[in-house]
Amino acid sequence: MLLRGGPTGSVSARNRATCSHSSQGLHAHRPNTLLLNRGAQVVALATPAGAATEIATTAPAPPPPLKLVSATPEPDTSVPHNELPPSAPGSDASVTGTGVVVEKPSKGKATTLRNIVFITSEVTPWSKTGGLADVCSSLPLALAERGHRVMVVAPRYAAYDGPIDTETRVKIWTAEVGYFHQNIKGVDYVFVDHPSYIRPGGLYADQFGVYGDNQFRFALLCQAGLEAPLHLDFEDGKGKFGEDCVFVANDWHASLVPVYLAAQFRPHGVYSKARSILAIHNLRHQGVYGPSTYADLGLPSHWYGALEYQYPPHQRMGSWAEEGRSVNHLKAGICTADRIVTVSPGYAEEIKTPLGGWGLEGLLASRNWVLNGITNGIDTDEWDPSSDPHLPVKFNVDNFIEGKAMCKAKLQEELGLPVNPNIPLLAFIGRLDPQKGADILLQAAPGIFHNNDVQLVCLGTGDKNLEDGMRWLESAYRDKARAWVGFNVPFSHRLTAAADIVLMPSRFEPCGLNQLYAMRYGAVPVAHKTGGLRDTVIDFDPWKDVGTGWTYTQCDAGGLTFAVGLAINTLKHHTESFRKLQCRGMTRDASWDAAAQQYEQIFTWAMNDPPYCK
Repeated sequence: MLLRGGPTGSVSARNRATCSHSSQGLHAHRPNTLLLNRGAQVVALATPAGAATEIATTAPAPPPPLKLVSATPEPDTSVPHNELPPSAPGSDASVTGTGVVVEKPSKGKATTLRNIVFITSEVTPWSKTGGLADVCSSLPLALAERGHRVMVVAPRYAAYDGPIDTETRVKIWTAEVGYFHQNIKGVDYVFVDHPSYIRPGGLYADQFGVYGDNQFRFALLCQAGLEAPLHLDFEDGKGKFGEDCVFVANDWHASLVPVYLAAQFRPHGVYSKARSILAIHNLRHQGVYGPSTYADLGLPSHWYGALEYQYPPHQRMGSWAEEGRSVNHLKAGICTADRIVTVSPGYAEEIKTPLGGWGLEGLLASRNWVLNGITNGIDTDEWDPSSDPHLPVKFNVDNFIEGKAMCKAKLQEELGLPVNPNIPLLAFIGRLDPQKGADILLQAAPGIFHNNDVQLVCLGTGDKNLEDGMRWLESAYRDKARAWVGFNVPFSHRLTAAADIVLMPSRFEPCGLNQLYAMRYGAVPVAHKTGGLRDTVIDFDPWKDVGTGWTYTQCDAGGLTFAVGLAINTLKHHTESFRKLQCRGMTRDASWDAAAQQYEQIFTWAMNDPPYCK
């Protein structure tokens, strides 16, 4: 059996394929032609405890004890200490190299209008397992509002209310697909209809495990997404999208879009002006299958090198003949896409290192010149404390002190906790798995309760052991802790509004949305300094009176406990500074408009260059 998860470890020479500008597809490059990870960057982005210790050995002496700063300070040695590099647009922390600077910013309508096609495995509100669905719903709406013509193509997992049958049928391989359509606020949502998508279980798996035909389902989605602009006429007077499109392929499920574009369409003069953008939301999931499955993808034989991935010896689990070889969909997208974008500048830096590359760091580093990070926005209409229908009391930046106090009292009463406005309320909202650091929180909770008079409320579902851990937490600290095992949207809004501090101990976080929701609702985030969290949570500096929260670099219970202690100390003993922290978070621009302008810049860069593969 082949390892199904995202590969980790060193990348062999076989995996270091880059694309040449010829019809022969891909040619392997030897290790000495590859831009490998740079030691200074690896150190700067280190997150495990061991790596943090290595940084501490070269760090300057710690600041005076009375200065409230984040744990384990990390000086930036790339520039003079009194001269910070410019922040990437849409982010807060200083990240260099991958941020997008919009050359000609424009409010309102875009100066150059395009036909944009998003291809995704999920989109809110029809299908969702994570943040991917939210991005593929909100970003297209923001681009449409700026004047672009936008289509979103996703599987039709159920008989949705609203989308209607276009009666268009397209034959792909031996399958025939249909298309259902609904236009909402200028975005054409298209749902690919095929019997393989409708399942009684989840989108990708059921109680018995991952679906065995996922590779076929999502390769079919890629082909159907490429056919949609050529066949669908929505009778809105605009006609078909046609060939002049920018395709945005999201995660491994759509990562064969640039491959099919280069291998099957461009050689025949179709989509010669089109460009492809690969959007990586989570590099951990790569779409890895056995090498024999390549024959089922409908690609020419000489394109096999685009998909082949070989695991390092210590990870090989296949037969001796396979030698750890596999077909890796995401790797193929990275090799062939015209541009690559991730969901935050910090994450774009991390995936070029062994700490976040999941085995593809060398390949991503070799394409560094087309790799950028754009911080996600949030739906500011849904997440607005002044109009949120889920809140018992609505508030804004002018009256948030009174409003949050009333929301807090209502929640304490609802959960049976002591109703006391002077007890800080901590919140954790997220999936219960090791990535989100739920186990770290469980380890840190006893120390936090021992050192501080606080309350902790957790909301989430996931790993059964961690769910049981949350139940233990509530039973062990009846007057201090509550755990809602499951997920409830109205309760997540009420908890965010009531909380003083929101905890995000994620081991890695491509972007993160809960810290953005928290700041919007006047809750101060305490987060591990990784990925999008390091971009959006600015460490509090009491002397400069700046910052929106606290981060820590030592990814363990000790690091979390120390950062929580700083936040609680500020709330109790420097209340005015804490209120200013809340105000800065609530007034931070978290809308999608800034991100939409950065995506427009990516589209412009892609169109300025010739196709990377043809």
